[in-house]
Formats: sequence, C-alpha cells, structure tokens
Amino acid sequence: MSTSEVETNQHVSDDATPAGVLADRKTLQEAHAKGRGATLAAFVKLSGPGWLQSAITLGGGSLAGSLYLGVIGGYQFMWLQPLMMILGIVMLSAISYVTLSTGERPFGAINRHVNPVLGWGWLIAAMMANLVWAMPQFSLGTAAIQQNLLPGVIDGRGGEWLCAGVLLVVASVIIWFYDSGGKGVRVFEWVVKIMVGIIVLSFFGVVAAMASKDGLDWGAIFAGFVPDFSLLTRPADGLQPFIEASGDSAYWTDAVLSTQRERMIAAAATAVGINMTFLLPYSMLRKGWDKTFRGLAVFDLSTGLFIPFLLATSCVVIAAATQFHAQYDDAEIDTPAAETTGGYRKNLEARVVAEVGATEFDEMDTAQKNAAIDALPQADKQLAAMLVTRDAFALAGSLERLFGSGGATQLVFGVGVLGMAISTIITLMLINGFCVTEMLDAPSGGRLHRIGAFLPGVTGALGFLFLWSNAEAKFWLAVPTSNFGMVLLPIAYVTFFLMMNSRSLMGASMLTGGSRVAMNLAMLLAIVVASVGAGMSIWANIGWYGVALVAVFAVLALFAYLIRPPSMGMPR
Repeated sequence: MSTSEVETNQHVSDDATPAGVLADRKTLQEAHAKGRGATLAAFVKLSGPGWLQSAITLGGGSLAGSLYLGVIGGYQFMWLQPLMMILGIVMLSAISYVTLSTGERPFGAINRHVNPVLGWGWLIAAMMANLVWAMPQFSLGTAAIQQNLLPGVIDGRGGEWLCAGVLLVVASVIIWFYDSGGKGVRVFEWVVKIMVGIIVLSFFGVVAAMASKDGLDWGAIFAGFVPDFSLLTRPADGLQPFIEASGDSAYWTDAVLSTQRERMIAAAATAVGINMTFLLPYSMLRKGWDKTFRGLAVFDLSTGLFIPFLLATSCVVIAAATQFHAQYDDAEIDTPAAETTGGYRKNLEARVVAEVGATEFDEMDTAQKNAAIDALPQADKQLAAMLVTRDAFALAGSLERLFGSGGATQLVFGVGVLGMAISTIITLMLINGFCVTEMLDAPSGGRLHRIGAFLPGVTGALGFLFLWSNAEAKFWLAVPTSNFGMVLLPIAYVTFFLMMNSRSLMGASMLTGGSRVAMNLAMLLAIVVASVGAGMSIWANIGWYGVALVAVFAVLALFAYLIRPPSMGMPR
C-alpha cells in the first residue's frame, strides 16, 4: 500500500476518528516509509482480530476434529484442516475487505445492498451456532479439569456444577474487560493471545517429546499435507489390511467410510465456523479500523489465525495418529465377550447384527450374543477396538509412556485442552453480543452487548449439565455440533460473494480486472467445498427433511432477490 493510499483511504475525517486509531494509522504510515521490516513490525504490534479468530477456532471442535482425524486416518489427513482454513481465510479476507472499504456494519449492508433473507439467515445461523457450540466447550473444559488436571478431586455431579460455574465466571469477567472499551479491548486481546500461545505450546510440547523419545515418521507426516480426495471414497491405508482380513470386508468398508466422512466433515467445519465470519468484521470496526488497515487485516488473518491453527491441529493429529491409528489393546481383543463393555461392545454387536440381521439378534439371549461375538474373526475384533470413540483423557493417558507416569502428560495436555475450552467460550460470548446488538440495531458495546454475550454462557453451562453430562465420551460432543455448523457455513460464503460483487455497496472499492477474477474464483471454490460438506452433513443426519429446509430457504432468498428495489444494484 502506498503512502498516499494510507493517507487518503479513510472513512471519516480525522476530527471524528478516535485518538487510538489515529495513532495506529500514524504508526502504519511511518512504518511504511521506513520499509518492509518496519511495516512487518507494525503489523505484529497492531494485530488483534486474527487472534480472536484463533481463540474460537482453537476450541473443542478443532481438538475433537484433529483427534478423530488422527485416529481414523493416521497422517493421511494432515492436509484437510489447513486446506479448509485457507479457503476460510479467503472468505474472511473478503468480508474484511468489504467492511474496511465501506465502513458499514455488515448485517445492515447485506440487508440494504444484497438480500435481507441472507442477512437474517447469516445472523440467526451465527446465533444458533454460538448457543449450541458453547455446550461442548463446557463439556470439554469440565473433562479437562476433572480428568486431566484434578483427577479424583472434584468428580461427580457436584464437580460438574463447580467446573461449569468457574468456567462461566472466568469467561464473563474477561468479556467485561472487552465491553469496557479502550484499554479493556487491548487487555482482552492480550489475554486471548496468551491463551492461544499456551494452547499451541502445550500441544507442540507433546509432539516434541514424542519425536525426541520414540521418533516420528516425518516423511509420512509431510506427505500427509498433500490433499487426497480419494479418501472420501476409500478407507485410510492403515485400516485396509484389517478390513481385507475381516470376515465381512464390505461391512467394515462401509462402517469405516461412514465414520471417516463424518470426521472429515466435522474437522472441516471447525476450521472456519459461521460465527467466526460474524466476529471478524465487527471486531475490526470495534477497533476503529478502516481502509488504511486492509493490509494489516490480511497479515492478521495469515499469522494470528492460520499459523496457530496449523501448529495446534497438526500436533494433535500427529499425536493421535501415532498413538491410536490402526492400533488396539491386545488384552482387550482377547477379553471374552461376556466381559466386554462400552464402545467396543457396541461395535462388536453392530458387526453381529450385520451378519445375522437385527430381528434375529434381538431374539438372542445374552449367552447367544456373546457366543456370536466370540466367534468373530480376530481382524473384526481388532477393527471394533480401533473404532472406539476416544476422549482427551485417553489421548493424554496414552502419552504417559513418553513422559512417565508422574502426571506431567495429563498436566500439559490438560492445560492445552482447558485453554481451548475457555478461549472458545469467551469468543462465542463476544460474538453473540454483536449478534444481539445488530438484531436490535443498537450500538456495539454497553448493556445490550453484555446481555447478548451472557446467553451462550448460560446455554452452554446448562446445556452441558442437563443435556450432555451423561454422554459416554464428553469430548465427542464437539463433533455433531461441528456437523451442525458445517450446514450453516455456505450461507455466509454465498453472502460474502454477493457483497464483493455488489456495485451499490462497494462503489469505487470494487475489485477490477484480474484481481476480481482471481478473488471470485477463490471464493467460488470455497463455496463449492463448503456446500459439498454441508450437503454430506445434511444427508447423513436429517436426509430429505434437511433438503426440504434448504429448499425453503433458497426459495425465500430468491423471492427477496426478485422483488428487490433497483437501488440495491445487485447483479442479475
């Protein structure tokens, strides 16, 4: 960006600009005059919104998605989350460009210039994601405290209430700093940066210990970053020998593929959620950013968001793949059926049902079921054990052979998991405050923002305590929630595409020539990928009902488009 552009691209006069923004703008101007190194240093100093994105994306969904990718696919899925994050950054860059170029609050801009159905769909979908996604974060945080950090100290139902209460209070206090404005925003952002740093260092430390003690297959790890879309239609290589040796390869192929696709969708959805798309533009406006800061915004997303996400999720995939992929406990496999329990037992019973039929299986007594399970080939039992749902405690426990049994692994891993949960709860609350103020057309900040921010804390704590506290694997709760988020994501992506191409909204700031073509192609690719993932999630979870809901929404959006006033300037 040239010095003249920095000086002229402003939404408002300097008289109406907060002193902090003027100082930041001056910092950018002076840094640009000194050269690339000074500009980079200024970008590092002024970054902020990108770290907020990290705080929400590095939550229970990302951790669960990374864990289960490693379990089901080994190193072969190293590429999935970074690729989805890159596509997400394309769309986040689009909404940041629109927001910083126009200075308009996005919700109102969408309703005025694009499509009110898309605007309200984006806001409502973001709110729903906030309220629902908060539940597994409380579950995750409680599991980290009870299982990893303070095992045996605050167990039971009372312990769950205490943990949920502490998480809610901590998150509410930090949100209060943000709503205080000014220095409070900077304090909030530094707290978030520190928490993200703790998360990354915790998981990086785990992988570093693994590499130094047992060694890692770095060739296979780096090869895993090469996208392999054939994994949508075939099981991962590590499971294939067991499937071929099983008594029913067709059954296990279908079972593994179903699980594999579900995990892929969940991991993809947690890279960039629809509520993240709502947070970014409003956090930038709250900081007073304008056209001057467009270069900083791209840097902020590329560093504050992408790098921590890449490091943290890759480390979890590596740890989970090393410890769990295509691995099983010999003692569990040799256990008589009469003594099997939990997820392993359920997987074995499902295999028997596939062989004898559901009706005949229901007519069997317990002894007959056990005999049928004992008669299964060894490879079937091995696959049943491999596909058992794990949680954070299981992963941390499996790593104790690397650190010893003194509890260091549980502490390191637990700190990272707890940091993920708290940072995500905080950011979900922050986003919901913006959603409520936009819904009521109220200024950002103040009492309404605090009330809106408190809602996900309440739904998250109560939803965890009364809906999901008895789940077999609390850590697993983030996966179905992530699938829900994937369904909503295309709403935001399509909306941003239309915003970038709305002449009435963008005016002279609309991209032209090759830049516009390249940006549109990148956005279309992101839309296609998100839509495929959403379609798979809809079909797998709610079938034709989901298709019908999508169709109704599309018809409403089309109707709003057809009756729009000419002044909206939307391209036909």
